[in-house]
Amino acid sequence: MAGLAPDRTRSAEVRKLAADIKKAQAPEIETLSGWLTSWGETVPSESATDHSTHGTHGTHGMDGMDGMDGMMTGDDVDTLEKATGTAFDTAFLQMMIKHHEGAVDMARTEQAHGAYAPVKKMAGRIITSRSAETEQMNRLLGKS
Repeated sequence: MAGLAPDRTRSAEVRKLAADIKKAQAPEIETLSGWLTSWGETVPSESATDHSTHGTHGTHGMDGMDGMDGMMTGDDVDTLEKATGTAFDTAFLQMMIKHHEGAVDMARTEQAHGAYAPVKKMAGRIITSRSAETEQMNRLLGKS
């Protein structure tokens, strides 16, 4: 989703937020992918983690991530790709808030039930960062 913002928003605040989100999530995705590989698990395809592609267009979730709160659908991607300006900003912020809330819920579950200390530590960082970004996005929606 964040990859769509530079070409579609007119808001400097939304553009910066999207860039910050993309920058923060890239190393997390790399670390998570490394853990999955080392554990012999399947790593979701790039289209599953790069919400700016249509890798799962027409499905209800991202490559094996059906049912995970906050995951975009093909229809969500279409909505963002077709929107510009204020319409994009509103849709982007609403979808990203939902996405972040899903991430926080998963991170809380990991902290409560996880067994691998490094993952639980990352979950704590995700809770903190996504909660702060969600507050920022809610403030930006209030400005729209």
